[in-house]
This record gives sequence, structure tokens and C-alpha cells, in this order.
Amino acid sequence: MIHAAVIGAGSRGMFGLGSYALRKPHEIKFIAVAEPNEERRLKFAKMYGIAPEMQFESWEELLNQPKLCEALLICTMDQEHYEPTMKALEVGYHILLEKPMSPNPKEALLMAEEAERRGRILTICHSMRYSNYFRTVKQLLDQGAVGKLMTIQWTENVGFAHQAHSFVRGNWRNSTLSSPMLLQKCCHDLDYLKWIIGGSCKSVSSYGSLSYFREENAPEGSTARCTDGCKVEHECPVSAIKLYLNEKDEWPQNVVSLEPTIEARLHALKHGPYGRCVFRCDNDVVDHQVVNLLFDNDVTVAFTMTAFTRDTSRSFKIMGTTGELLGHSGTNEIEIRHFSGKTEIIRPEQQEGSHSGADSVLMQSFVRQVETETSGVSSGMESAHSHLLVFAAEKSRLTGQTVCFESYIEELKQQP
Repeated sequence: MIHAAVIGAGSRGMFGLGSYALRKPHEIKFIAVAEPNEERRLKFAKMYGIAPEMQFESWEELLNQPKLCEALLICTMDQEHYEPTMKALEVGYHILLEKPMSPNPKEALLMAEEAERRGRILTICHSMRYSNYFRTVKQLLDQGAVGKLMTIQWTENVGFAHQAHSFVRGNWRNSTLSSPMLLQKCCHDLDYLKWIIGGSCKSVSSYGSLSYFREENAPEGSTARCTDGCKVEHECPVSAIKLYLNEKDEWPQNVVSLEPTIEARLHALKHGPYGRCVFRCDNDVVDHQVVNLLFDNDVTVAFTMTAFTRDTSRSFKIMGTTGELLGHSGTNEIEIRHFSGKTEIIRPEQQEGSHSGADSVLMQSFVRQVETETSGVSSGMESAHSHLLVFAAEKSRLTGQTVCFESYIEELKQQP
């Protein structure tokens, strides 16, 4: 059993990752929390039995204490990862860090280097590496199910409602406040693709923009907030009233207000960010983007991230020299089409918990890492390098030029 502290008692810290401690109290116990929002801090403390003297208003306050326990979960916003991570490594904690590591590529590398230098565990929440579904895909490829890997078509179906919640109204709507869309939503995917391909990336190109969720596309009769008498609210598929004005105590409703009452939700919609019209927000992240990758083993990847899907899932076709492997995470099916004519359907065992159970496996793995002080599925340095694929893609999108990945890394290392 290990003891841990949490910095950032938001949705991920309190529910997505933190709830593992409620289900497995014999494996991990939280003994401290740092969270500036009093309501969230007190709710976390009540849920996990945190003593008053171990409840802190800031990460600085917590990390200025002598080392409190073995491990630390850092679940703050993207731009608040670097400083607490570096300080926690100095104090002596093993760290589970929410993705992305940082909106700054240099900071991602520095965190990984510091963890290696101090001999600390730095595990990034790349949940796809822990998903039974996606681990099965990798196992099949490693076993040669489609021969030599040649080409991958991969789509991140963000989902219209998820885009509206998280990337138009929500915390990750604006790249200056959080990080670019590709980094926040798709660093999972590029990390996973690099993992299953096994080679080194040679070049990256990318295109994308914010095209739809803009004020000029607001329908006639719409208002600044869905609660302001919007004339088209009843027909809007992402009406805040439809999505949030209920008593559900689950994601995404519990992000809008922790208190699951109509009164609390209505107040949040009238005064908070989630009640705004999706065409009248301060969002600037893209709503669709494509990335093309060439690896040194000649594997090519065509990756698409799009808001314009009904479901939230990942769909893909992986093509090899003896067959093709198709999948859709929403159906939990993997189809192997052999060139001989044979077809196989595989349905991996499903898991309980958020991210289709991957968060539970991630937490279990991290606990074992801390207990045994051994490496896990991925190191901090490996995660930092996969993050650099995203940063290179963003550079390509913004400049309109293909990026040589090796040159990009060398330029980054030369920066002060």
C-alpha cells in the first residue's frame, strides 16, 4: 500500500483518477490535497478523509512542507504542470502527471531530464497505453497479425457535444489559457501511434483551423447565453440547458457544478462559462485538424482529429503486408481482414472505470511502480519525446511547412 497527495482536485483528480482510492483502499490512501477552490478542496477532503491540517490552498503550500508521503498526483491545468512537478521532484516525490506534460516543449524535456537525474518516477497519464482494447491492438500487431506494418489511417472522433463542453465552453477552449487542441486532446494518440510503430519520426505536416464555432456562424435569434431567451435553444444539439440542467452527479454535469441540484446548475449556467452560446465564447483552438507522419521504417500515418462526429471514439485502419486491422473503440471490436480472405473479429475484455477502464489500470500500474520503484509502461522521457511530435505538428500547422523532426529536436535543444 502507498500513501499519496493530490495537487488539483478537479474532475480528473477527484473522480477520474482519484476514485481508484475509494475502490481500492488497500492499495492507495490519499493523505493531503492542494486545491485553490474551497468547494472542491473540502469535497475532496470529505470524500477521501483528509485531515484539516493536510488541506492546502496552493501547491506551493503543500510542497513547502517536509515530504509527506511517497507519491504525488498532479492534476492541475496544463500551464500549471511544470513548476509543481520540478519542485516535487526536488522534494523527493514519485509523480503521476496528468497529460499534457506542458504547453511548452522545452519544459516537457526538462521535467523528464530532472526525473531521470533524481531517479524519480514520472509517469504521464497516457491512458491509451493502459486500455485493454488498445493494448490488444498492439499485441496483435506485435504478433504479426497483418504482417509488416505499412500504413495507418487514424481518426480521433472528438464528438460534437464533447467539443462544445471541453474545447468551446470549457477549460481547454483557449490555447493561451491551456494548450493547443492537438496537444490537449491528441497527445494520447500520437504517443500510442509512436508506440505501436516502433520507429523514429522523420517528418511531420499538419493543417487545421477553427472553422465552425465562431460568432459569424451564430444562428439568428441566438443569445450570449442559452438562458437569455435564445430563440433557437430548443433545436440546438449542444444547448447548455439540454446538456446540464439536470441533477446528474457525473461527467460532464459535475464539472459545471459540484452540487447536483437544478438550482446550482441554473446558477452556474447563468454566471459561469458553461452556459454560454457555443458561437459566442472566447475559444480559439481548432475544431478539426489533420497530421501526416513519416517514420524511418517507412510507415506512414494519416491522422485526423475532428469535432464533427456524433460519438466520441477512435476509429482506425492499420494496413500491413498480409492484411488489414480495423477498429472502432466505441464498438469494442477489432476486425482482422487477411488477404487470404479469412476475417477475424476480436472483442477484448472490457474494464470498469473512466476512459473505458484505462484509468483504473493506470492507477494500479502507478501504485506498483511506487511500491517496487521500477519503471512502468512508459517513462517520462518517452512521453516527452511523443509530445514533441505534437509540437512539431503544431509548428507545421502554423507555418504551413513540413517539419523535419530531427532538425526540430536539435533546434529545441539549442534554445536557452
